[in-house]
Amino acid sequence: MNIKPIRNDLIRYILANVISSIGVSIYILIDTFFISKGMGAEGLAALNLALPVFNFLNGFGLMLGMGGGSKFSMLYCRTERIETDRIFTNTFISMLAVSAVFEITGIFFSEQFTHLLGADTVIFRLSHDYLKTILLFSPAFLMNNIMACFMRNDCAPRLAMLGMLSGSLANIILDYVFIFKLGMGMRGAALATCISPFVSMSIMSIHIITGWNAFSLRMMRPSWSIIKEIASLGLHSFFTEISGGLVLMIFNFVIYRLMGNTGIAAYGVIANIGIVFTAIFVGLSSGIQPLLCRYHGRKDNTAIKYTLRLSIRTAIALAALSYVLIYTQTSNIVSLFNSGGDSKMQEIAENGLRIYFLFMPFMGINTIMSVFFMSDEMPHSAQFISLLRGTFLVIPAAFIAYFLQSIGLVWLAVPISELLTMVMAVGLFHLRKRKKRTEQLWLAYNKV
Repeated sequence: MNIKPIRNDLIRYILANVISSIGVSIYILIDTFFISKGMGAEGLAALNLALPVFNFLNGFGLMLGMGGGSKFSMLYCRTERIETDRIFTNTFISMLAVSAVFEITGIFFSEQFTHLLGADTVIFRLSHDYLKTILLFSPAFLMNNIMACFMRNDCAPRLAMLGMLSGSLANIILDYVFIFKLGMGMRGAALATCISPFVSMSIMSIHIITGWNAFSLRMMRPSWSIIKEIASLGLHSFFTEISGGLVLMIFNFVIYRLMGNTGIAAYGVIANIGIVFTAIFVGLSSGIQPLLCRYHGRKDNTAIKYTLRLSIRTAIALAALSYVLIYTQTSNIVSLFNSGGDSKMQEIAENGLRIYFLFMPFMGINTIMSVFFMSDEMPHSAQFISLLRGTFLVIPAAFIAYFLQSIGLVWLAVPISELLTMVMAVGLFHLRKRKKRTEQLWLAYNKV
């Protein structure tokens, strides 16, 4: 078999999606940088307490986008156009329903939600201003994720990447204008972030305006069975993102009691930088997802094995390079977000970065294995991996660290959880191989 076309597709999709995913994560990192310059450690702490809302938005957006995009890719080129339109339309209807919940929360319950996230009286107003603005613009964030996922599965990864990068560039410019020129503070930082997905979608809409799209909205009744299938296929992405939000909340709770607001500000630096490097592996897994779904639809096992092997090697290589960068530039990286020169925050963040980022190679393999199981129509295995790494292991580890009063163990909670999850993921993969081999032998025996 000629693997050159497979390799070329893999490189094209991975490169476009990694850049696109990093572009999305820049939204939050740029906010972190400008807020640290404009509002110091209190602004950083306030932002970090509000960050879980992005996990909730991305969780639902990726669940619908990855689930709908995967189903679209499985049907692509082997069904009538109305069927792919049905998938997109039901995804859009689901987005509207989810958006309504976020909108109601933003309008009526934003103060209660801010208290729930752990804001004390010192930083409550800063957190609330940011949080409420983000919630009110929730439909834009959800739709941006859905558009990007469908376009990647519709052979337009470069345009999706361009849209995401354009949104990030707009965010950088608007952050500077709103925070420093107009003096809008946290509300300005949030507004800059909220405008960015509109810029992204305006670029991505070229795909639809020019008629290149193989999906569109149609007037049709929602189908509960289709919505359930979309949600099932994307549930692993939902669990990954929601778990990330829960981990942020738990870590904020633990670190506040160990180190106060200074500790939360330091964790804010670590968490935000973590989002960018995590985006590398999210982009890698998003890049191979359309290809694995396509090869699964064709029953091309050779292409699936090659894609899986090369993507895991790529993840390990990227993790190694990323950790070298983090380890050698720790002080400079933290200093970028420590405009007030807080020596205690600098020390906490530097120590945390070097330990926390040991998670990267294990996380890279786990995200790839989740997408592999989902593409192989084994959503329960994908969901189990996502829950294991994001909730079942890391949250108990954080509370153990709290009871032992050890900030070092708090930073180790994520690497240990990712490592144990990787062991389970590899075990599930080998069980799957053994099961398929047994089934093939049994079929061969029956033929004889």
